[in-house]
Amino acid sequence: MSTPLPGDDRAAFSEALARLSVARKGDDLCGPFVGAAQVTGASISTLGRPLGSETVCASDVTAARIDEIQIDLGEGPCWDALRHRRPVLESDLARSTSTNWPSAREAFRSLDVGAIYSFPLYVGELSVGAVDLYSARPRNLTARAVADVTTLAEIASRRILQRALDDVEHTEDGLPDGPHSRREMHQASGMVAAQLDIGVEDALLVLRGRAYSTGRTVAQVAEDVVARRVRFDL
Repeated sequence: MSTPLPGDDRAAFSEALARLSVARKGDDLCGPFVGAAQVTGASISTLGRPLGSETVCASDVTAARIDEIQIDLGEGPCWDALRHRRPVLESDLARSTSTNWPSAREAFRSLDVGAIYSFPLYVGELSVGAVDLYSARPRNLTARAVADVTTLAEIASRRILQRALDDVEHTEDGLPDGPHSRREMHQASGMVAAQLDIGVEDALLVLRGRAYSTGRTVAQVAEDVVARRVRFDL
C-alpha cells in the first residue's frame, strides 16, 4: 500500500523557494526540489521546441536515467505533464494498471523506482520542459506537496528559460539600444502580460522565447505585438 510522502516541511519549502529565487547560471536547480518534497531524487529537462530536449540537471544517476529514458523514447510522464500543463503523479509504478507510455513504463520498472511525479515547466504560452521527482518506494504526494512543487516549478521555468535565452542571444540582436525599440518592447511586454495574465518580466521572457523559436529579433516580435499582428493566448 502507498504511504504518505512527508513533503510538508514549511522550513524546507522556504529554503527551496529562497534558493531557486536567487539561482544563477551554474547553481543547482534539482536540489531544492528534493529537499522541499523530501523525495529520493529529481531531474529537470527541457523538452521539444523551442529549447530542444536535454537534461538540465539530475540529483543522482537514477534521476538522470529517468530523464534519459523519456527523452530517448519521446514518451513518459514528463511529456504528458508538459502537454497538458498539469502534474502527472504515478505513486506506485509496480501496481499501476495504466497503459500510457508503455515503453517508458517498462524501462522504469528496471530501475529501483517506486514512484515518479512529473511537473510541467512553462512561462505563459511558451513550453520549457519538466521536473521529474522520484521515490525509491511507492508513496503519495500530499496536496500541499503538489502545490509546493508547482510553485517551485514556476520559478524554475523562468530560471531555465532565462539561461537558455542568454546562451543564444546577443545584446545587439535581442535587446536593441535605440529609445524607440525600448519603448516598443516595454509596450509589447505590457500587452503580452495582459493577454497572458502574467508579470511584465515573464512577458519579456515570452517575447524573447517567441523570437528565438521563430528566428527573429525581440524587436521584430515586439513590433508585431504592438501592431496587433501577433497575439498571445492562454
